[in-house]
Amino acid sequence: MRVVVALTGASGQIYGIRLLEYLSSTDVETHLIVSPSARENIRIETEFSPDYVESLADFCYNYMDFTAPIASGSFKHDGMVVIPCSIKTSSAIANSMNFNLIVRAADVALKERRKLVLVVRETPLHSGHLRMLSSLSELGAVIFPPVPAFYTKPNSIDDIVNTTVGRVLDMLGIENDLYRPWTGKERISERELNL
Repeated sequence: MRVVVALTGASGQIYGIRLLEYLSSTDVETHLIVSPSARENIRIETEFSPDYVESLADFCYNYMDFTAPIASGSFKHDGMVVIPCSIKTSSAIANSMNFNLIVRAADVALKERRKLVLVVRETPLHSGHLRMLSSLSELGAVIFPPVPAFYTKPNSIDDIVNTTVGRVLDMLGIENDLYRPWTGKERISERELNL
């Protein structure tokens, strides 16, 4: 299996880092692009270095390298995830403004009808954002805001991050054990039934 991963300048770099950490322990081949803003936010938000993050991938590409294999539809892969995905990048993808490799690779995923998951990190959203995200959905992208799931009763930020990353991996068809899927309400006690 082969997956393209991109990190943009939105807050939430830990989501992309955790995804790459997990994938580095599998046989999934990863192709990574890190934007300059993402590199800066990795330094601001985490204890990791951009070099460490890039070391987790099998292949890394310069943000402006339009000669990279992932810039072409003839390069076959099983999906792309932009994690975190800024509104700027989402807007560029929605409008096919291929001014960098992240946007070009995402545009290629859409035109080739491959899975594209956008972990959009922005809130609140105004009407322009919502219209743009709706158009991306109509084009075939999966809009995946990292909304915490509390049914798992998270004990830490890591638990919350792992649930989101695990669900993103599910969207890409990659089995994982990063979170506990919902299996229905656990059996309620006789006392609760009688109340």
